[in-house]
Amino acid sequence: MSHGSDIPARLDRLPWSAWHWRVVIALGIAWVLDGLEVTIVGSLGSALERPDTLGLTASQVGWTASLYVGGAVLGALVFGRMADALGRKRLFMLTLMVYMAATVATAFTSSFAAFALCRFVTGIGIGGEYAAINSAIDELIPARVRGRVNLAINGSFWLGAALGAALSLVLLDARVLGPEHGWRAAFLMGALLGVAVLLVRRHVPESPRWLLTHGRADEAERIVADIERRVHGTPPPPMPPPAAAPPPPRSALPTASQVVHVLLRRYPQRSAVVLSLMVSQAFFYNAIFFTYALVLTRFYAVDAARVGLYIFPFAAGNVLGPLLLGPLFDRIGRRVMITATYALAGIALALTGLGFVNGWLDATTQTVAWSVVFFLASAAASSAYLTVSEVFPLEMRALAISLFYAVGTGVGGFAAPALFGALIETGSRENVFAGYLLGAALVLLAAGVTWRWAVDAERKPLEEIAPPLGSDGAGDSMGRH
Repeated sequence: MSHGSDIPARLDRLPWSAWHWRVVIALGIAWVLDGLEVTIVGSLGSALERPDTLGLTASQVGWTASLYVGGAVLGALVFGRMADALGRKRLFMLTLMVYMAATVATAFTSSFAAFALCRFVTGIGIGGEYAAINSAIDELIPARVRGRVNLAINGSFWLGAALGAALSLVLLDARVLGPEHGWRAAFLMGALLGVAVLLVRRHVPESPRWLLTHGRADEAERIVADIERRVHGTPPPPMPPPAAAPPPPRSALPTASQVVHVLLRRYPQRSAVVLSLMVSQAFFYNAIFFTYALVLTRFYAVDAARVGLYIFPFAAGNVLGPLLLGPLFDRIGRRVMITATYALAGIALALTGLGFVNGWLDATTQTVAWSVVFFLASAAASSAYLTVSEVFPLEMRALAISLFYAVGTGVGGFAAPALFGALIETGSRENVFAGYLLGAALVLLAAGVTWRWAVDAERKPLEEIAPPLGSDGAGDSMGRH
């Protein structure tokens, strides 16, 4: 191994176990929380426009969505760098606390300004989660199943979406709390879930791979030995000795110029692939999902209190896509599957838009069509996060995730809700259709870039895909993928 240590190989050879399940649940819940947050505002959008709640306009609902995304971008940038410097564990505990505090505060707001500010800070916590957690998961999960596990976790966003929809349906019901108090209770429930996660997360160890690069080999050895005991029950057979002598640990984070060199000089094609995947999926998703409730209420006259019901089939398609297609990303490979899911999602959205603009669909068939689109798009979007988390060196993994997440989400996610909110307010199906076509074109473009330049990372150790910066193998000999 490039670290002169057998620790990465020992982590990769572990059989799947209850310990891995605990890690996946403790960390993967970040996406459930994000799904919950996004959906709660989507489902509550119409309720928040009532004079007895916050009295927001449709544009203000769109802006709070954009501010949440803006916060996520800022959080990813700030906390991503910190996750490389201070470790994965410190950061995935800290970001969860930021999320919880902001969500509780949201429940007690009484004006658009206060609500928008709390949504912005909630976004900061969730954005920070992405960088710390994608790094930790990839570094703890065996290489042979990394693709399917990563996809399934990213797809769990939609379990949160279903939970958010269910909460809004129950709490907004006049027989329970009604719109006036129900929306506040919905946010408090999100914070309550965060407390449960915090208790589970305490038991997830620091990434041994991260410890190695920071000169803490003894600690890494102790953690891996403990994981092996938990998984095997008895000490596993010894590994053959590593080939290389350990490089001196890197005492400092890579500098800004080193990061730029890796992204633009050593791996320019990888950077192009990741950027196109992240920007296109963020636009595609946010364009539709943030405005989902508005389309149903404006164009299909769905009662605002029933919008949550339409989210369940949509969420089911989104959860099932990564779960059922995920194993193929390990078996068939990254290039074929990422290209296929992006291209098919784009074609499916264009066809659905055609049905929408021509009035061929009602609220139910529109929802079914979207569910099919997002069965494909959810696997595609999840594979964007998988790609960025495995194709760059360990010392800057969290930073790379946060940079590309920030750019992708900033370009695709910040612009899309505001743009589509404006398109919907025109009341013109043609205008909304034009937006859908733009989303479809972006993912088709990303499919082409992927087919040309993607890295065949399936079933390979992370250190082989992108050697650590401190090792001899990290030179330009990697082939400029």
